[in-house]
Amino acid sequence: MDTVSRAAGELSYRDATEADVEALVPLIESAYRGDSSRAGWTTEADILQGRRTDPEGVLAVITSPGSKLLTVERDGALVACCQLEHRGDAAYFGMFAVSPALQGAGLGKQIIAEAERTVRAEWGVSEMHMTVISVRDELIAFYERRGYRRTGTMTPFPYGDERFGVPQRDDLEFELLVKKLG
Repeated sequence: MDTVSRAAGELSYRDATEADVEALVPLIESAYRGDSSRAGWTTEADILQGRRTDPEGVLAVITSPGSKLLTVERDGALVACCQLEHRGDAAYFGMFAVSPALQGAGLGKQIIAEAERTVRAEWGVSEMHMTVISVRDELIAFYERRGYRRTGTMTPFPYGDERFGVPQRDDLEFELLVKKLG
């Protein structure tokens, strides 16, 4: 596993290790769920309650072959992360979390650009894929401004599986977004 840090502006990037799990879980939870997530704009608190992930889920991303959790630090402090998974000619981008207190300052677009650079350099992929809950219009618009396009390909939300949260509405599904990488 590559644990070499790379600086990109004021942010540094490295592959997460098992030792990072304890810090990563609360970061991911804070960006998606509960009152702390409301400090940022990416919250899912109004559509999902319960947990977003757990230590086992984060560890699985870190240790699975062809998968990594890119950890983002600024001045030695963990500020963001994203999952990158090699899937043939594409990479999957997920579990993207930026500390709610830092959202809206341009970190997200910097991190996405570094994630795209990383998967092109390390895996030679030609596309980045992600799934977004289809009712998350503001988030989808953010990704569209970064060059991702809606495909209309939907997958059902796993209702009844609390590992993915407790839905607060009955119309949730995931839409595949795709970006060609140049």
